[in-house]
Amino acid sequence: MAKPLNLLDKSIPTWKLIFLLAWPSIIEQLLQTAVNYVDTAMVGSIGTHATAAIGVCQSTLFLLMGVMNATGLGFSVIVARRIGENRYDEAREVMRQAMLGVLAVGLTLTLLVQLILAPNLPRWMGTAPDVRPHAVTYFRIIGANYLLHTGMLMATNILRCMGDTKTPLKFNILTNLINVCGNFLLIYPTRQLTVFDVTVTMPGAGMGVAGAALATVTATAFSAICLLSVLYRRKGPLQISLKDSYRPRTDILKQAVQLGVPTFLERATVAGGQIAATAMISGLGTVALASNQLALTGESICYMPIFGFSIAATTLVAQNLGARDKERAFQQGAWCTWISVAVIFTAGVIQFILAENIIDLFSNDPAVIALGGKMLRIEAFAEAFFAITTVLSGVLRGAGDTKWPFYISLLGMWCIRIPLAYTLIHKFDWNLEAIWVCMALDLMVRSALFLWRFYRKKWLAVWEEREAKLAQK
Repeated sequence: MAKPLNLLDKSIPTWKLIFLLAWPSIIEQLLQTAVNYVDTAMVGSIGTHATAAIGVCQSTLFLLMGVMNATGLGFSVIVARRIGENRYDEAREVMRQAMLGVLAVGLTLTLLVQLILAPNLPRWMGTAPDVRPHAVTYFRIIGANYLLHTGMLMATNILRCMGDTKTPLKFNILTNLINVCGNFLLIYPTRQLTVFDVTVTMPGAGMGVAGAALATVTATAFSAICLLSVLYRRKGPLQISLKDSYRPRTDILKQAVQLGVPTFLERATVAGGQIAATAMISGLGTVALASNQLALTGESICYMPIFGFSIAATTLVAQNLGARDKERAFQQGAWCTWISVAVIFTAGVIQFILAENIIDLFSNDPAVIALGGKMLRIEAFAEAFFAITTVLSGVLRGAGDTKWPFYISLLGMWCIRIPLAYTLIHKFDWNLEAIWVCMALDLMVRSALFLWRFYRKKWLAVWEEREAKLAQK
């Protein structure tokens, strides 16, 4: 397994340190996006209704993923902080408490999906009757694996905050291969394939949307087991054991909750807005719903690399503030931000030029291709603002300043994007364009607010202020 990178080594130039930490996460995000492209294309080949069924679930899945990511972030940032402070015994204690968090959150989400969300969400969203059964099936299968999915995200977050981004990449490659192979065998029925003039019979389960979900669950379960085993089996100062104490520590759990809850609320704010937007789009028809889903998938290849820089920013800021080096934390946060802007600007230009070609990869419906391509061109103008928003959000999280990303997201989503989109659709008869234009405006406002918070530098003292308050109590 890869060894964690020493992020406090000042002999390594800042730009080089950022790329050493970020590139495995960037490759991982791009790989996940590529596999998502394959998933979407495979499901899209079944028909527009299959694409729409998955599209109905995506916003809610994003919200539930936010709960899992917030849980992972709450514990992993504390781990990074303890590493910066050179307190490895305490870091291991935090990791063991994180496993308790996996059990609590994973089981709760599984029950929530199976008992409440999966049976009712498509109806609540106003989905067409012929789409609903496929959406229910997809959601039930995906939700059945949330315990292991939470464990996978927890282990990934912890490894990254240790400075090890290569190990999650390696297992992600295997996971995506399993996912693609599973799709190939489970989505389609048994059929004849001709390769180099040789015809062979390819077995298949013919499960359609359910097959896509089952392939995803199988791949995620594999990744979870492998990544969790790394935390328990890799020798070193941060190895944990099942023989150690797992008695709940109120102080650690409370601190993780203080960090994680605002992060979840931020994700809930964004996901709630996306659910509201999906509900509005559902009323515009199946073509609009499918076009929106494919445009979101197409756009992801542009912005996914930015999450690598956001992950790097969170880890670097947390460890440097743990080492009491505020100036270096600020410097590295700024470097992460502006490098990401340069990368996404270039990708945005490509997105604008190849908009229809990107949508054409997933659908053969001319109406869907034309409308989806138009949405990609609208969003290309806002990608740089998305980079600023995403990376600076990671900077603030690494400093423990998780409330401000929530405040800013709340303002952008619910004071700008959703009210304005609703007005444009229902008062001025706009189509899907309303959603994407308002998304761009939202990102512009949010990026300005994040820059204001970052350059005021008050976030550098948030963690110390919180610990001082805890000490007084």
